[in-house]
Amino acid sequence: MPTSNSETEPFPPVEPSSSPAKSSPRPDNSDPPSPVANRPAASSSLSGRLRRVSQSFEQSDLPTGFVAATGSFAASVLTHPTAPLSRTPSADLSSPQPSAATDDIPRRNTVPAVIEESSSAETHSTPPPSGMNKNLTGEPAAAAPFPNGYHFPPSYSFAQSTSRGLRASWRYFLTPVGFLVIIYGLNVVAWGGMLFLLLCNASPAMCHPTCNNINSPRRKWIEWDSQILNALFCVTGFGLAPWRFRDLYFLLQYRVKGDVIALRRLAGIHRGWFRLPGSVDLPIDLGPQNVMDSLGSAPLSAIPYPESKIPDAPLTAVRAPETKLWKMDAVIWLMVWNTFLQCCLCGFMWGLNRYDRPSWSTGFFVALACVVAAVGGVMMFIEGKSVKGIEGVPVSPEDMQKLETDREQGIWHYNNIKDKELKEDGGEKAKK
Repeated sequence: MPTSNSETEPFPPVEPSSSPAKSSPRPDNSDPPSPVANRPAASSSLSGRLRRVSQSFEQSDLPTGFVAATGSFAASVLTHPTAPLSRTPSADLSSPQPSAATDDIPRRNTVPAVIEESSSAETHSTPPPSGMNKNLTGEPAAAAPFPNGYHFPPSYSFAQSTSRGLRASWRYFLTPVGFLVIIYGLNVVAWGGMLFLLLCNASPAMCHPTCNNINSPRRKWIEWDSQILNALFCVTGFGLAPWRFRDLYFLLQYRVKGDVIALRRLAGIHRGWFRLPGSVDLPIDLGPQNVMDSLGSAPLSAIPYPESKIPDAPLTAVRAPETKLWKMDAVIWLMVWNTFLQCCLCGFMWGLNRYDRPSWSTGFFVALACVVAAVGGVMMFIEGKSVKGIEGVPVSPEDMQKLETDREQGIWHYNNIKDKELKEDGGEKAKK
């Protein structure tokens, strides 16, 4: 049936731009369409992810080895027994009192909740007693609070300290990192103790036909214990190698090229125990919360990089002096040498069998690797404790209550991290 020109089409005409894939057949000699038209975006996304991972690795804190982790935990048990007070970096370090307008608003806890034995124990921060700022008759000058009202935690009896240590150890064991560290440490102690007993001939029944016979049960167990301990030492020696060599790279950048940013990076990574030159002159209220607002007035060379890695404002309103740079060199090189010595130990343990391996090699490299790791860990622990002894440690509500109660009864607690009467020079330094 013929149609007229006035009739309309049942569907609108298909425009070429609306469906480029179906507009027209592709000639055989034309180039095929690119199947990865969005490759630049994907490539940019991948490079951005790699850049973020690289920056995160550069700024990440160094995972501690077994010795350093044990020392840090021991320090936390002694100076951080319960939930710490939330403190502001202002001149008055006590927690602010809630206003009437905010009494009905639940306060957020700025520290992890700590489970105490009593179900009624508070897990949020509470203001310190007002009596701490009063001058009492007969109070020694070394026991008086700092001008801003801060006082170091008091000492406890042996039974109380043991109970607190056990509770802190259990809480630490329940964390993923604590569980792994404790299991790792128990394995090192168990297999190391067994090896020590075997070397001392503590089991005569294994000396068959003789104690030094290569096929005796004693020599076989010495080999098995040595291989297990070598594998355990590889966990820290090789597992921490990327962070150790990263720190060595930053250290060489500063020592060889004079790159101050590299030293500031190291200060941010090791902010728990290292203080930059000139940091003692920074404002006492300068911390991670307000460092970006003070970049114009504070010298950048005294602030870690990135700036958010700056240590918290000192609770005592006194900053620790700068750390000697050779201590940073010593810690980094000791940790790197621990990895090098572990490589030598693995070469002897895996490259030679027990028949051809020199008898002195295992004990020599195990002893050296343990010594260098222990010296580095102990150095970080001592420097960190020195910084805490000047800048202060968080105080729990239980500590504040004990300080006020003992103070009212005339029981004085010396205002230092050891709660002991120091020598005249040490006391003056602690109070300045």
